[in-house]
Order: sequence, then structure tokens, then C-alpha cells
Amino acid sequence: MTEVAVEPGGRRSADDRRRQLIGIGLGMLIDRPWHRITVDAVAQQAGISRGLLFHYFPTKQDYYAQLVRAASQRFLRATGPDPDAADPLASMIANFASYMRKRSGPLVGLLRAAGQDPVLESIMERMHDELTDRVFAALGRPARSTAERLVVRSWWAMAEDLTVQWLSRDDVDQDRLDSLLFDTLSRVLDSVDAECRADPPAE
Repeated sequence: MTEVAVEPGGRRSADDRRRQLIGIGLGMLIDRPWHRITVDAVAQQAGISRGLLFHYFPTKQDYYAQLVRAASQRFLRATGPDPDAADPLASMIANFASYMRKRSGPLVGLLRAAGQDPVLESIMERMHDELTDRVFAALGRPARSTAERLVVRSWWAMAEDLTVQWLSRDDVDQDRLDSLLFDTLSRVLDSVDAECRADPPAE
């Protein structure tokens, strides 16, 4: 078990306090929309003053940036392929769909928040870059072209939106979601691959 660093007199160390404050924010993301997470509520739950929170995070924006970064890392950990998966790509998609069934609200909140701030948007852009890299790692090869990489990156955006819409409805077969996501990705990859083969070689 990892020991928690404690400040003299029993107080938390700065690093541990930052982890605690980010953890509180992550917990709040589970059951409330992004705009309802305030530094005042976080400080109150941590049992500290608002001013002390700003001792660990210089600005409100800095706290939110660290929270979004931690949330994106949590999402990436939860949606990676299982280590012993026979089909890493199918495993990754299944884990993504499973996460979205439980936690689609927090991800949607993060995406919306990112669209309102360039720092948060940059964090989410890196998350989508990592997701795109994972697809090609699961395929066991790099992207064959810029177009192929862009298509896969766009597929992730589609997959997020489709999954949120799909799970909100009662008139669709929820068990088909994993296979639908896998099939759409396979088809767009096949389409780009066919287009690349049809292009004449450069002179």
C-alpha cells in the first residue's frame, strides 16, 4: 500500500492535497453537470477555505484544467483494450461502450467544457489523439495516410455522439451497440484503404 505523505502536524502535503481536490472534482463529475462543479463546493467538501484551494491551484482555470486532464486520463485507462484480448480493437470498443453506459454524462460535460476554453480543448484534443493512436496500435500498423488517420479521429467523435444518442433511447437494441461501432469503424477503414489503392501512384 502506498503511504500518503502528510505535512508536519498531521496536515496533508501539497501534492496529496492537490490529489484530494482533483479526486473530489472527479467524484462530482459522476452525478452532476460540469457547470455545477464550483471551487467553493470542492473546497467545502475538502474541509478547507476557498482561499486555501487557490494556494494549491493558482486560479480557478488552473484547477479546471487539472481536473479535465485527470478525467481524460481516467477515461483512457477505462477504455483501453484488455491486456489478454484476442481482438484488441473489439475489446477497446467494448470497453468504450461499457464506460459510456455508466459514465457518458461526465464525458459529454468535458467535451462541452472544452469547446468553451482553448486550454481545456487542447487537453481533450490530446485525448482524441491517444484514442486514434490506439486504433492503429490495435490494428498492428501505423496509419497509411493522413486521410486514414483523420477518418479514424472523426470516427471517435461520431462514436461518442452515436453512443450518447443510442443509450438515451428505449426503442433500439442496446446489445447491438458494440457490433455497430465495430462495423462502422471497419467499414470506414476499408473505404479509405480502397480509395488509397485506387489512387494512381505519384509521378
